[in-house]
Amino acid sequence: MERRDSNHGDGGDGNNSSNNNEDHREIKVMEVIHKVVLPPPRSTLKKMKIKFKETFFPDDPFRHFKGMPLKTKWVFGFQYLFPIFRWAPAYSFSLFKSDLIAGLTIASLAIPQGISYANLANLPPIIGLYSSFVPPLVYSVLGSSRDLAVGPTSIASLIMGSMLRPLANPNTESHLFLRLALTSTFIAGLFQASLGILRLGFIIDFLSKSTLIGFMAGAAIIVSLQQLKALLGIVHFTKQMGLVQVTSSVFHRTDEWSWQTILMGISFLVFLLSARHVSMKKPKLFWISAGAPLASVIISTLLVYLIKAQKDGISIIGKLERGLNPPSWDKLIFESPYLSTVLRTGIITGIISLTEGVAVGRTFASIKDYQVDGNKEMMAIGIMNIIGSCTSCYVTTGAFSRSAVNNNAGCKTAMSNIIMAITVMVTLLFLMPLFAYTPNVVLAAIIITAVIGLIDVHAACQIWKMDKMDFLVCICALLGVIFISVQEGLGIAVGLSIFRLLLQITRPKTVILGNIPGTDIYRNLHHYKEAKRVPGFLIVAVEAPINFANTNYLNERIARLIEEEKVEEKHEDLRFLILDLSVVNAVDTSGIAFLMDLKKSMEKRGLDVVFVNPVEDVMEKLERANEADKFIKPECLFLTIGEAILLLSSVVKECA
Repeated sequence: MERRDSNHGDGGDGNNSSNNNEDHREIKVMEVIHKVVLPPPRSTLKKMKIKFKETFFPDDPFRHFKGMPLKTKWVFGFQYLFPIFRWAPAYSFSLFKSDLIAGLTIASLAIPQGISYANLANLPPIIGLYSSFVPPLVYSVLGSSRDLAVGPTSIASLIMGSMLRPLANPNTESHLFLRLALTSTFIAGLFQASLGILRLGFIIDFLSKSTLIGFMAGAAIIVSLQQLKALLGIVHFTKQMGLVQVTSSVFHRTDEWSWQTILMGISFLVFLLSARHVSMKKPKLFWISAGAPLASVIISTLLVYLIKAQKDGISIIGKLERGLNPPSWDKLIFESPYLSTVLRTGIITGIISLTEGVAVGRTFASIKDYQVDGNKEMMAIGIMNIIGSCTSCYVTTGAFSRSAVNNNAGCKTAMSNIIMAITVMVTLLFLMPLFAYTPNVVLAAIIITAVIGLIDVHAACQIWKMDKMDFLVCICALLGVIFISVQEGLGIAVGLSIFRLLLQITRPKTVILGNIPGTDIYRNLHHYKEAKRVPGFLIVAVEAPINFANTNYLNERIARLIEEEKVEEKHEDLRFLILDLSVVNAVDTSGIAFLMDLKKSMEKRGLDVVFVNPVEDVMEKLERANEADKFIKPECLFLTIGEAILLLSSVVKECA
């Protein structure tokens, strides 16, 4: 379905030297009209192949292998699966010095955080250290990020602890609770690896920025409130996570408050927050914030040991067994009473931890100007959690706080993760008895300091300024987490985001375009005040794909625009409806039927419908529909709005 080549004309009038001035003007008009051509013919199989590649392989990870010998392809393929073999052969002592400093620095943060986050997940403290040993080793072999520091995170720990608590009491049924946590970690890893292998990473994109900001802030508040138990020394504390239940439990147990615990907690909390503030003001002093948690653990442990503070009501961790991760594949449990909750917990913690890990990896990759393969990262994090679940570890990912410290400490490769893991291994083998007198109140202070940075007020204010609907999603996530539960608050925010997306699909934006005087530019009349209507023309732009979900709306919307246009133009007769399809990147059979019906219905109302700049997919389907029903003539297709108006105006004048 091509427009005729205007340079050749279509008859004798345009080539007759005896034409009058009007004929010469028509020739001039026709010379600027470009033809709308069909896309090159392609088989259905080839089109499906291209669509599949664009959907699941937008980054084209195999582009580097093209034109290589088979042996080289195998080598590069092996390095793609195991990135450690890409950088290890060229590893040097200078790189090792940088990674050694970074590894020891993040280890000083990982040890107290590992113990603290395991406590947050209602798991034995030793599990947090196990989770800072094996997963970093696995990631250093499979991961593609140089800066990602792997370990447990506060949000995943909170979600796992709160979702599994209804199935088993972590105090009285600790063994069952641990088995459920390990099984949830296995499910999370399997889900994450599957997303990476099947190239389905776009699923985590449903967690929008506004959703994550609200969710993280709500979770940070809940995490902080939960630490009031340790900060105040309360023994009997609520098992629920809501704001009302927690505050009620705090003020109904004032008889259990311990002034010694409160004094120690406030002192170390001020110390940790001050160290964090100094590092934020002067990034070169990052080591102050990084070393503060370990310093707090050492100082508080010595203090409790020397003054026997546990006798005054300050609770301590207690005895921790030395030794490396014991195997735990035999502890995974898939029995029917627990399966549904374990699956739900694994998928939710898997999505949250995957989102955080991939986002952190991409952030630091962009800072250092190198590429991180998102799907490859999903596979690495997934396999890391599968192996972790079989070696007494719970769900881990790339934590933002540790990765920031790792980056600031000058890490060069994933060797920093290996050094951190070795440091944790030494701790597990030789130093565990030293943590027996570590007070729980200091662990609570470490958790509060870590999660307080998740409350991003500035980002929330920016969302309010840019998009009120996004801000509503953010607030719903925040309030849902605080007043209902962590998982339900997240579900509400995701549901609102999807509802908004569906509204955008079913109610696409349609605007009336006008001409900016003195130019061939056409813009939204309501946006550009200098844009003017073109008499006799209604120019409508559809800014979304046309499909079964929005054809009825578009039909009603265009009919209403025509009526409004007639009123606006004082009932001047419209002659043409120009439909700008430049932004319509896809159309289905319902959309084609809508275009056919629109043209026929407009003709009954005395309007000619023309289409401007249909893209490849739309043009191809229009041609196929036109073969069966000649509803589009060549003169109804134009490359630009300006050309359409120029030619149609000349035709009207000629007929007049």
